Amino acid sequence: MQPADTGWRRYLPRIAVALVIAVGIVLKFWTKSDLWLDEALTVDIARLGVSHIPAALKRDGAPPLYYVLLHYWMDIFGTSDLAVRSLAGVCGVLTLPVGWAVANRLGGRYVAWATVLLLATSPFATYYDTEARMYALVALLTGLGYLALDSALARPRAWNLVAVAACCAALLYTQYWALYLTGVTGLWLLGQARMATGEKRRAALMCAGAMVVGGIAFVPWLPIFIYQAHHTGTPWAVPADATALIHVITSFAGGKSVAGRTLALVYFGLGGLALFGVARDRRHIELDLATRPVARPLAIVSIGTLVVALVGGYLSDSAFSVRYASVVFLPIVLLVALGLLTLEDRRIRAGVLALAVVAGLVASVPNVTTNRTQAGQVAAAMAKLGRPGDVVGYCPDQLGPAVNRLLPPGRYRQITFPRGTGPAFVNWINYDRAIQEASPAAFAHELEAMAGSTHQIWLVWAPGYLGYASKCQQIQQDLSADPHYGGQSLFGLGPEYEPMNLDRYAPASTGRS
Repeated sequence: MQPADTGWRRYLPRIAVALVIAVGIVLKFWTKSDLWLDEALTVDIARLGVSHIPAALKRDGAPPLYYVLLHYWMDIFGTSDLAVRSLAGVCGVLTLPVGWAVANRLGGRYVAWATVLLLATSPFATYYDTEARMYALVALLTGLGYLALDSALARPRAWNLVAVAACCAALLYTQYWALYLTGVTGLWLLGQARMATGEKRRAALMCAGAMVVGGIAFVPWLPIFIYQAHHTGTPWAVPADATALIHVITSFAGGKSVAGRTLALVYFGLGGLALFGVARDRRHIELDLATRPVARPLAIVSIGTLVVALVGGYLSDSAFSVRYASVVFLPIVLLVALGLLTLEDRRIRAGVLALAVVAGLVASVPNVTTNRTQAGQVAAAMAKLGRPGDVVGYCPDQLGPAVNRLLPPGRYRQITFPRGTGPAFVNWINYDRAIQEASPAAFAHELEAMAGSTHQIWLVWAPGYLGYASKCQQIQQDLSADPHYGGQSLFGLGPEYEPMNLDRYAPASTGRS
């Protein structure tokens, strides 16, 4: 027999786990990036009175819960970048104990702590926990929904059923892909009811009924949702293709970096073992094509949700973005953690988990230093060379919210293409039609008329936005060709997720400094 660990060495694993979790929590609040379009637009909408948020979202295309929560959050903590992003960070931190509780029910304490480590170091979670958007809240509500449903299936009492309905409603009011998640989960419950008898059948039916109640709670928002479905869209994205399922998992793991691809291999390998693997001894794992019962519901709900969502989006020509799949992020991580149980050799299990943690941290670190937008560079240039009363034009209008947030209020007159509106909001209603009907020449003329003979024109623009063709370039060319203005390109597109060009046009009579 080997002697038991004595002294400080016995605490090394616990210390390592605590340090990793601490680092992961810090990363959920630490990024130097300015707010980009979606974040700045979210904050601008949330700053409205609560009674005005539904009308603003009718033009935006999102459900209201996160915006209302952010509204009250900003009342307490303010509107700085750190403040508005911290709501998502807190949701990310709360997801850790919720994930622990879910995983503990599924596979015990080892799976629970593995889940916490995977969540704490997840590049996907790190990114969206530092973004002023609803996706961290979605992951938290998914975990709470699992706990509520699991409790209700075991004990279908009134409080547990109310919790199921409340979680269902909250998810629907937070992100529309929850329609797919709740729909697939409801079908799974009906399938369980059909196969079960007695109390188990009754519990499954009552849980399905609770989800229906949660869906009924969504009915007051239904007219706005239907209007959004018909009139708003995401013109910057395209429908999913056959590779979307793989793309979702690789994005959960951190994308195209070496660390991200390494973590993706771990995700795919452990996820497959969780579903099909059965450990026989320390060196052998058998494959059970009938799948493991503990992992089967997770796989059905998560993969089923993705398949239904992607097929539905393809048939309806709806746009796809990986962040929409946040409704299945936690179930996928749970599958990965369950896969560790198929590795009976503790050293191999610990090594694979350590590889996943290290790869996750390495893939998460760039989020700290990478700026998501060039808006800060635009604002800095204008602070140095701009003058009160100067005119700022944006093409497309999607560049407006991020830059406007950083400019002094009231210093400049700002207008956006294609609708000629202010920069704080983007009106997505019939957006493609608005682009087609807008005239670049007329917009350039309007900028010149606003500037007159005494003020500068600043053009913030970027090519390549879907639907715009060369319209933004045409505005730039029209301004450059006007002999009454001297044009100067201050900088071009950078590597940021939201790049921008900045051109400065000074009246020829005043010159440039």
